[in-house]
Amino acid sequence: MAEDRLQSQRFELKYRVSPTTALGIRDFVSSHLVLDEFSRGQPDNSYYNHSIYLDSDDLKLYWDVINGNINRYKLRLRYYDDNPEAPVFFEIKRRSNDSIMKRRGPVRREAVPLLLAGHLPEQHHLLSNKPQHLTALQEFSRLMHDIGATPKVHVAYLREAWVSEQDNSARVTLDRQVRTQPHFSGEITTKMTDYAEPFEPDVILELKFTNRFPTWFRELAEVFGVMQCGCAKYADGVVALGNERLQPAFSPFTQGDLVERFISRRTNGRT
Repeated sequence: MAEDRLQSQRFELKYRVSPTTALGIRDFVSSHLVLDEFSRGQPDNSYYNHSIYLDSDDLKLYWDVINGNINRYKLRLRYYDDNPEAPVFFEIKRRSNDSIMKRRGPVRREAVPLLLAGHLPEQHHLLSNKPQHLTALQEFSRLMHDIGATPKVHVAYLREAWVSEQDNSARVTLDRQVRTQPHFSGEITTKMTDYAEPFEPDVILELKFTNRFPTWFRELAEVFGVMQCGCAKYADGVVALGNERLQPAFSPFTQGDLVERFISRRTNGRT
């Protein structure tokens, strides 16, 4: 398994940009960072990224985003291809004010249905002997049980990733062709047929840093005139799909209500 360069705690700024602007940003970023090991040599510097997001039947985690709750988290399974030997990462992504904290453990694919069915995590389920990976998997299981979370949405996109050559302090990603569709099982698949595209034709730019805010991030925003906004792939995906496709009777709100509340949240600067 390749080295895990996960930024376990970081700050994260998101922007929606046009495809043309994204190409200019690529050139700008290339003078400060290098392509990560997964982007190098790929067509358009990009590789596929797949996630299955879990939520409760009343979509608690989704509504935490919509309501702008300061302290919230997401539960997702992250993977990159259909290789049965490749890991599936059980991830917890927490937001506390402006700080993002991620914990994850690489799980064997054959163990995924068992863990999603409620089996207690064990070391042999993991493709790693690191204690922090087992701890992350145990916490994922606890949070999943606490709210009765099950698979709800499959999100996929093409990611172009740039990283610092010296350390892990700065990372820039450009996400294209974001697709989302309902997904109610533990099946790990890259196939998508009946999907929505919540951001098309825009590209999602994410600026990520662990300590000091890089001054050239500010220069990038000024040169390209980009404005920070909320770009939540899971929550925006639910809005694009229509909540009735995920849980027909979970909420008294109509789809129009969902869109109006989502637009209002963004207008007020909440992410």
